[in-house]
Amino acid sequence: MIQDNCRFHFGKMLIKKLLPLVSANGLEKNSQFFRYLASGIPELTKDRYPVKRGNFTFLDSNHLNFFKSVLGTQRVLIDPADCESFNIDWIRSVRGYSSCVLKPKSTEEVSKILSYCNENKIAVCPQGGNTGLVGGSVPVFDEVVLCTSLMNQIHSINDNSGVIVCQAGCILETLDEALANHGLMMPLDLGAKGSCQIGGNVSTNAGGLRLLRYGNLHGNVLGVEAVKADGQVIDLLSTLKKDNTGYHLKHLFIGSEGSLGVVTKVAVQCPPKPKAVNLAFLGLPSFENILKVMKQAKRDLAEIMASCEMIDDSTLDVCTGNLKLTSPIPNYPFYMLIETHGSNSEHDQEKLNMFLKDVLESQLVLDGTVTDEPTKMKNIWDLRERITEGLVLDGYVFKYDVSLPIENFYSLVPVMRERLAGNPEVVRVSGYGHLGDGNVHFQVSCRQFSQDILKKVEPFIYEYTSKLRGSVSAEHGIGFRKPKYIHYSKTPESIAVMKQLKSLFDPNGILNPYKVLPE
Repeated sequence: MIQDNCRFHFGKMLIKKLLPLVSANGLEKNSQFFRYLASGIPELTKDRYPVKRGNFTFLDSNHLNFFKSVLGTQRVLIDPADCESFNIDWIRSVRGYSSCVLKPKSTEEVSKILSYCNENKIAVCPQGGNTGLVGGSVPVFDEVVLCTSLMNQIHSINDNSGVIVCQAGCILETLDEALANHGLMMPLDLGAKGSCQIGGNVSTNAGGLRLLRYGNLHGNVLGVEAVKADGQVIDLLSTLKKDNTGYHLKHLFIGSEGSLGVVTKVAVQCPPKPKAVNLAFLGLPSFENILKVMKQAKRDLAEIMASCEMIDDSTLDVCTGNLKLTSPIPNYPFYMLIETHGSNSEHDQEKLNMFLKDVLESQLVLDGTVTDEPTKMKNIWDLRERITEGLVLDGYVFKYDVSLPIENFYSLVPVMRERLAGNPEVVRVSGYGHLGDGNVHFQVSCRQFSQDILKKVEPFIYEYTSKLRGSVSAEHGIGFRKPKYIHYSKTPESIAVMKQLKSLFDPNGILNPYKVLPE
């Protein structure tokens, strides 16, 4: 419900902001554009992109009756109004037309559903919190949506080992709050933590704000339970840090985006909640200075450094301008957020103050603020975590998530600004991201979706990334938007092996079709 309300709220805000543009640009004559604008939904994916429906079965009353026999009528949604929000990604870049949403509560129910769908060649789209940014969590056509939101039970929290075991539908923020009562925290922190689900996080190998300190989910997930396409339950739910018995099958499900199986339970290693947290927000004159400050921060803050983020001025403007948030320091070309986690407040503050004194005196940093007060830290983090929410208010967002060598972290932005210079539909070209691990989030905001802009951006952005030996997807996965570009980061031999695994786990191809792997 939280997510649906947010999507409705964003839609209303977007309509209010863009309606003057409709009149100013004569777009009222474009009835299709106005219809989608007024409704707050994008056109169908099949109409926007060249994709053909697979040879899957169309649903009939017999299929629906079976689903109802497993779940009951209340957990089988077939009313178009009830299904609509499950068909649209939250940044409104893709839209399917599923007429059936299933809401299981247990692994056994998932197993029965998948076994039946596999036998009848019914395509299935697994969906968690639907906070993805590459179109991986919504149907492309009429796939049945398998929503895990009711699979939200925490089974155990072990104070000694720091391991939490829970169902896949648990919301990330809810897990963090439960762990806090045990002096622990989730190793993962995302802007969408209030609505994203741990199963989706694991299925996409989400990165987030704490990766610099706590690593990615491949290292923190100790075990998973997953259901294959044929309904077979694979129990890999180990809670051991070391389990070196044969192939590490759990890693096949981490990052596979629901294409090999549906994750139903997870066991995660959780670090102790830090006793001392400090956050610095800095203003800088250039990206060159950012690199120097990051290098010094890694040296001077070392063991207490938890996050290192970068934002350019155009990106910050979507929060201060579109969302009306307040920045604690004046306008600068670039900003950095550096957070520390430790066990001794006095020690950590002394280290951080010495670091800030050095970078200010050397004029690497022009201005900044530092705080350990929770409310002030939240207000500062909102300037980073709510960026995507603010970008949606620009209109349509072409949003990208790539890894680049740290020296080239920001280079895409000026290159793309030059490439799109003079296009009146472009609102902004901007960049921000996880500086500490080389993951840049790059976006082109425009007044409405444009095939001309898309052709200017893709595949250029992936060719550029490949030449620098970067990755076309750093943490958001491949989804629907990137399968045809995966070859820029993976060799033909690697892609062939992935296709063999897909055929082995899902021979009928019913799990999240049109996603992850190229045709």
